[in-house]
Amino acid sequence: MVPEIDQQRFAEAHAAGALVVDVRDRGEYRTGHVPGARPAPLSLLPLKLAELPKDRPVYVICQSGGRSAQATALLRDVGYDAHSVSGGTAAWTDAGRPVTTGDEPGTPDVTATTEETR
Repeated sequence: MVPEIDQQRFAEAHAAGALVVDVRDRGEYRTGHVPGARPAPLSLLPLKLAELPKDRPVYVICQSGGRSAQATALLRDVGYDAHSVSGGTAAWTDAGRPVTTGDEPGTPDVTATTEETR
């Protein structure tokens, strides 16, 4: 079974500077992603592994949770402490949390509290 993290715990980890990998395609990523999330489309994830550190947890997000579960399984198979974000970016935005648009990850506000990001 692939480990999942719920939105509340993910928001807390994000506020603390968590490593987030967004496995949606480029167009989806561009229209809105969790601030600081690194783009790594699922089809290209094996090529991006060298860019991901293995010394900290990796939080994997997609639109609703299906692709992130697949990516999490792949990452765990090769030694990453990976966790799929339950509900994905859709649940993140539905909760009123901030998103960044464009091709760049943007900078997460690591000083924000969970209450401020709701």
